[in-house]
Amino acid sequence: MQTFLASFGISEPIIHLIQSGLRILLIIIAAIILIRLSNNAIRLLKSRLRQHAQRNLEELKRIETLGRVISYIVTTVIGIIAVIEVLSELGISIAPILAAAGVVGLAVGFGAQSLVKDYFNGLVMLLENQIRQGDSVEAAGKNGTVEEVTLRHIRLRDYEGTVHFIPNGVITTVSNMSRDFVYAVIDIKVAIASDLNHILQTMRRIGQELRADDIYQHKIENELEIAGVDQMDHETAVLRARFQVKPQEQGRVRREFVYRLKQALDTPVQEAS
Repeated sequence: MQTFLASFGISEPIIHLIQSGLRILLIIIAAIILIRLSNNAIRLLKSRLRQHAQRNLEELKRIETLGRVISYIVTTVIGIIAVIEVLSELGISIAPILAAAGVVGLAVGFGAQSLVKDYFNGLVMLLENQIRQGDSVEAAGKNGTVEEVTLRHIRLRDYEGTVHFIPNGVITTVSNMSRDFVYAVIDIKVAIASDLNHILQTMRRIGQELRADDIYQHKIENELEIAGVDQMDHETAVLRARFQVKPQEQGRVRREFVYRLKQALDTPVQEAS
């Protein structure tokens, strides 16, 4: 290469500059290729794991979350190695940079404790499978659906559409409503003078109707459980019941049950009029 360029009368410093530029270009190309190959390999692995998971929704969500985090880590590592090689090719020694980075890192370490805590907590949550993309959770006082999980933060979108970015370091407790099953808890407040037996019988009937409904029978896993009178004062009583339902279906089932119960309890009044 050097002899070939010299045959054109190019000076030696320019030749070294061209060779260095070509090596830097090759390093960048190699890094891009490695990133693409690793991402393709991760996608292939995810596809095979999905086939084994089949219709297990919980496992599918975990595979998707871990795949995204692993892809991020691999891309970051390859990028750092490429930058180090480029600096070396430019004749910049990384030893002083690393030493300076160590001193600076020690100086800012106290200020970066929260950042380190974010990454550590994020890694622990992923390894323990506490939270996954698509889960309905409560964390750090916020409720919503998980749209993104990284080692740094989780991104939640609540019912009103507001997006919350929650650093992993501030998360001490995760309440996950997307595991195996949840309960649709139904509290019905009625006047103390009401016919409680009639209302309870109507609740049982509505529960059976929902279980037989084509839309809701796949969302509800067990018969309606009626706890009975949960609270009572001199004016009202609260009747409590619950359905065991599939994750994230509790709100829909609860609203439909309350609507049908209201319609059923209003019917005798309408007929009397």
